[in-house]
Amino acid sequence: MLEVLNDADYEQFRKLIYDESGITFSDTNRSILDSRIKEMLRTKNLSTPQEYYTLITKNPEAMKEMLDSVTTNLTRFFRNQPHFDAFTNFVIPDVIKYKESHGGDKVIKVWSAGCSTGEEPYTIAMVLKEILPDGWDFKITASDISLKCLMTAGEGFYPDNKVEGIPPEYLEKYFTKMDGGYHIKDDIKSKIKFDYHNLKNDSGARNLDVIFCRNVLIYFDEPAQLAVINRFWDALSHHAYLFIGHSESLFGMKTQFEFLKTEWACLYTKILDK
Repeated sequence: MLEVLNDADYEQFRKLIYDESGITFSDTNRSILDSRIKEMLRTKNLSTPQEYYTLITKNPEAMKEMLDSVTTNLTRFFRNQPHFDAFTNFVIPDVIKYKESHGGDKVIKVWSAGCSTGEEPYTIAMVLKEILPDGWDFKITASDISLKCLMTAGEGFYPDNKVEGIPPEYLEKYFTKMDGGYHIKDDIKSKIKFDYHNLKNDSGARNLDVIFCRNVLIYFDEPAQLAVINRFWDALSHHAYLFIGHSESLFGMKTQFEFLKTEWACLYTKILDK
């Protein structure tokens, strides 16, 4: 049985993962990659890392499965509440004001990048449902590199222990209680398009009002981070906002985004016509 990847195997897989996704493995998290590859060898009934390497480089679906296996998906509803306070009290009112003064459409367009099992986009949808004025609508695209997570998100069912943190009135209004958990109602689910996307590539999205990409950039090195951030810039409208994780920062990075500290939380702006 394979105990750990040797140095040559590790470097080969590390480079492949970086080239395919931008996700970086270093000496400090090498054990995670070791364990994931061991598990994939076991489930695929393969004997050597080279057999598995050959498989994933020749089979795109096997590559997606491997990238899924090496990602970490930690999330919850209303994670980092100050972000949602800033979203509610500052960002959305400002976007509405801008669109109304510039003859824009009355649709708020949001991308939840790295949405994991769906808690973030569903939180965004519930908040927008609550705060948007009459006559306004919203569309949310939620993407991830994990097909397994996207399946859970698309199903919209969460066990009892996963709905902690949701205000009781939201739980009653937007979920249906079922045995062992809660199911998100269709009027919320219908507002979200779940889609597989590798952040190494351009999503093709344009004129978005807000992007949430929280606790994802930490898995990339600086060149990969900058490439992702530049693609976010291209995807946003002339008056838009970017939320990244509270432990993440664009400080020192040559990016066009401007840092904004609100009463509630820190975020980044793309405002070309003030």
